[in-house]
Parts: sequence; structure tokens; C-alpha cells
Amino acid sequence: MQTSGFTFIKNGLTLGYPILESVLSIEPLCDEVVINVGFNNPECTEDDGTHEYLRDNLTGSKYKFVKSWWDPNIQKSGLILSQQTNIALDKCQGKACQYIQGDEVLHEDDLPAIENGIKELIDRDELEGLVYNYLHFFGNVDIYKYTRTIYRREVRTIKNGVNLKSHLDAQGFRFADGRKPNAKLIDARIFHYGWARSEQVMAKKIKSFDKLYHGKDFESSDEWSYKKVFGLKQFMDTHPLLMEKWINENRNDLSLDTLDPDFKIKHIRMAISDYIESLTGYRIGEFKNYKLVK
Repeated sequence: MQTSGFTFIKNGLTLGYPILESVLSIEPLCDEVVINVGFNNPECTEDDGTHEYLRDNLTGSKYKFVKSWWDPNIQKSGLILSQQTNIALDKCQGKACQYIQGDEVLHEDDLPAIENGIKELIDRDELEGLVYNYLHFFGNVDIYKYTRTIYRREVRTIKNGVNLKSHLDAQGFRFADGRKPNAKLIDARIFHYGWARSEQVMAKKIKSFDKLYHGKDFESSDEWSYKKVFGLKQFMDTHPLLMEKWINENRNDLSLDTLDPDFKIKHIRMAISDYIESLTGYRIGEFKNYKLVK
């Protein structure tokens, strides 16, 4: 077996995740896909219908389902997210493991580049991961955010059998001693729709995730709305074909012209940094969960 896909999800229907599209986007790359669905109780009998929804729509033999309980006592710094990622990762049997989160989707145009990257990852002993470029949509699928306050790249394919594990809040991967994987940047994109849902759904998602980072007793505001924050740009390219239905059902009536501005003095420093990056390709002080190699 060459490639295993893996992901995790909890309350995917309630929180408006394009989880079905996420899984289907990696399926052409994979010999198996491990899907870890989270439940509210240790017996794994209580969820919002996400498990049944995915089982009904992903019926092929390559799909392997896992049920897991999200322990409410693991609610600090988003650690439950890496724990749940690793539950799925530990079930993978392939030489390479293709990760996708529930609000991320691959574009069909990028699959050949990813396939070539996976082959190189398997063949090169020193290579431990593949890095993707990110498109973070914000407020609407026609708007994306690109600035130094949001990560522009991350590892989404790793070599199996080398003890790489999901790290902290599951943004990236590390070895047990904290070492970052040696990874190659490939010409492929992750379309991230996590901030492109309706304001009502986003308010639910933010309240849910605030508890994962700050504890089960943390209460965030019920009021939330999209603002014209720094770094927003108009998206002029195509979305993955798999996302057509989700986009039609979730498109918000927002634009760069209608969003209320939310600019601060500190954004001047960001603008200078972003300008330097636009000229040089170098992002000052960039945090990376990987070590880039050629």
C-alpha cells in the first residue's frame, strides 16, 4: 500500500464543515482513507449525525471509519485536535499519509503535482513531508486573507513509519523530541474554508473551539460578525469542482465593499512586512512547523 489518507471530524454537520468534500478531494491519491468521527460520550453513541452522513456517502471499500470520544477534560491549547488526528494516523498502513482537515479541500488541478510529490517522498530517505500553499477564505468564498498573521504554508503529507505525530492543535507535525520534519514545498494548494461559513455557524464554531483552547467552562460572546480586517484580497481563480454544491449553499452576501473596516495602527507594520514579502518572497519572522529542503 502506497498512500493512506486520514482525517478527523466532530459535529461536522452542526458546524457547517465541508467534510464530505474534504475526504473526496484526497480520495484519488489514496489506497485507503481513515476517517475518525468524534462522539460526545465514551460509548460513542451520541453525535450530530456526522458519522451516519459520512457512512451513507462514503461506501467504497477504501474508507475505514473509526469512532472516538472527545474527552472534555482535554480542553487546553487545542490538544484534543492533535490527539484525534493521531488516532486516525495510527490506523494508516501506507508508506505515505495524506492528511486533510474537515474544512480543507484539494483542487483537482493540483493532483498530478501531489502524486509526483508523494512518489518522491517515498523514494527519498531524507524527505519526511510535503508542504502546501494555503488559501484562507474569509467571510465569503470570493475573498481570501493573505498576511503575516496567518500561516501561508503547512505540511499535509508525511512519511509513515518514522514516528511523526500531529503536534499541539494539529496545525503541523513533529517528532517526539520536537524536531521538525524535513519537507519539500510542492506546487499544490490547500483551499481552507474554515472562515467562509455563515456568521451564525461561525459563532457556534468559535464558541466550540474556545472551549477546546481555554477549557470547558469558558464562555465567549454569542455575538460575532465578519469585519474588513487587514490582508483581505479578492479571489479571482477557480474553486475545486467538488465544492460547487457547498459553495452554492453557503455563499454569504458579503464583499470587500460591504464589510465594516477593522484597521488598527499595528496593521502599518504588517503592511510593511507584507510589502517586503511581495518583493522578496521572504516572510520576516515566519513560524514554520517544518524545515524546508530542496
